[in-house]
Amino acid sequence: MAAKLNKRQQAFCEEYLIDLNGTQAAIRAGYSSKTAYSIASELLKKPEISDYIAELLDRAKNKRIADATEVLEYLSGVLRGETQSEVVVVVADGDFCTRAEKVKKSPDEKERLKAAELLAKRYGLLTENVSLNGDAKVEIINDIPKDKG
Repeated sequence: MAAKLNKRQQAFCEEYLIDLNGTQAAIRAGYSSKTAYSIASELLKKPEISDYIAELLDRAKNKRIADATEVLEYLSGVLRGETQSEVVVVVADGDFCTRAEKVKKSPDEKERLKAAELLAKRYGLLTENVSLNGDAKVEIINDIPKDKG
């Protein structure tokens, strides 16, 4: 999308996302401060500018949200004990004094088991809740003899 825009227009879009102030974005992008307000107003009305701003927002959003591959890699790392977390422990200094200290810790057995469970669910390895789908013909036959009375 950015190919339709010149460098200053692209810079305007990028600067606009900083504070959503069109006038200041125009000035930071290199437009004259005397005409920045009207330039910003004109630019923001152009569909190609709006599209590029939306594209930049999507890119920023996608960087912050983990995708499926990232989640699976993380869970695999936990399962294999390759990750570390930071925990606070109490350390004795002597003379009945203690202090808190942050230390790195590998995943314990419970955390590794949970990661394994989540990965197994993802790959359909757990069969507790088997779901069967299909079409079947049901025929009810009444073969109970009637009472003679």
